[in-house]
Amino acid sequence: MRIASTMMSHNYLKQLNGTYEQYTKLMEQSDGSKLHRASDDVVGYSKYLRYQNNKISNEQYQDNVSTASTWMKNADAALVNVTDLLTTFKEKTEAAANSTQNESDMKDIAKELLANVQEQVADLNTQIGDRFLFAGQKDTTMPFSITDSKMFRGETRTLDEKQQAFFAGANEWGKENTTLKQMLKLNGDDGNVYYMNVQNGDIFTEDFVVNGYKDCEKFDRTNPDQVVGNIAGFQISDHFDAYGVINEGATGKDWSYKTAGGVKLTFATTEQYIVKYNGDDKYISMVKKNGGVDKATDTINVTGQDINGTDIFDVGNDPATGTAMLNQLMYAVAKIEDGDHIWAGEEGMTIADTVHSNVLGAETKMAARQQAYKAASGMLTTQNESIVGDITDVSSTDVAYLATKLMEYQTIYSMSLSVGSKILPGSLADYLN
Repeated sequence: MRIASTMMSHNYLKQLNGTYEQYTKLMEQSDGSKLHRASDDVVGYSKYLRYQNNKISNEQYQDNVSTASTWMKNADAALVNVTDLLTTFKEKTEAAANSTQNESDMKDIAKELLANVQEQVADLNTQIGDRFLFAGQKDTTMPFSITDSKMFRGETRTLDEKQQAFFAGANEWGKENTTLKQMLKLNGDDGNVYYMNVQNGDIFTEDFVVNGYKDCEKFDRTNPDQVVGNIAGFQISDHFDAYGVINEGATGKDWSYKTAGGVKLTFATTEQYIVKYNGDDKYISMVKKNGGVDKATDTINVTGQDINGTDIFDVGNDPATGTAMLNQLMYAVAKIEDGDHIWAGEEGMTIADTVHSNVLGAETKMAARQQAYKAASGMLTTQNESIVGDITDVSSTDVAYLATKLMEYQTIYSMSLSVGSKILPGSLADYLN
């Protein structure tokens, strides 16, 4: 079979070009990656894309964790300061309970307590950039504000744990965790004070609420020595707004009720400053790992409702006002300003303890979430190292192998040109060289 010179030239050039193409592809790997297109390695390139997607997802989770940690670190610092202020509030309230304090001393203590609450409000308005930490999802709105003037707010009695358990119907203290935390204070035209459970309308004498219940084996609302009256269907929202400010209309300020014994009862009120909440009760979530949102641990914020709990005026309100405990503190300020030593030593101390406990609960919740994000951060860092390792394994150039192959193809190419000069027309050989 005759082989023409044209065919020899064609085959030679085809093989020479193939060698040069392989050499060029090897040269591409000098940037450190052996994968530049799917055709380089179909299986390897598929793995590379999957690992890259995992890396992008992991980095997003890391960004979430970093942002969440910054948020919670600042929120925790604010709450720590609030709890410190509440410790001081309790100490000052205890000082006000000392009967040796004169009228001027009591007013000075009240001024300090007012400044204390104002500082708490400032801490609870802490923000990062333009986002307020304790406003729920309305985080571009300053959540807490104090009225410029005093308003008439209904008076309450904050129950201690033993009172809560008894008036909720528990036979032994500690058996029930009840929602009955407070009672509404009423003034009788007989000069005595009465209290009402607004959840069912039962009315009690002050003496029974403070002392008498201790001599009873159990709560019996049918016993006239315990329950001196009942207002069926009583709705506190008919008489007070959500912050406890009394309505000016007939159903509010002018309300009265006569017991079976003929005692006329009216609402007791105190003129005080009111703290209002402009945020909401919704949570902000920043997902920290695959699997969707974990509501128990992916929430990064606490709201006004979490920090300040609820009080008697939140009954029937959903969501709660978000300032219940702060307004109880303002109530304490007003009572101490009036010079009430006895109230400061009894109810004032109970309020201070209750508020402090509530804020500590919110702080503890925040600390637990911080730990969850801290653990997630470590896990994500480890995962990222693994993903980067996988990407390196599937895409990185083997430098030693590359150098060997480049030398091999360079030698082949040079030798091919040398051989070609003997079989190709002179002009073409000169061109290739």
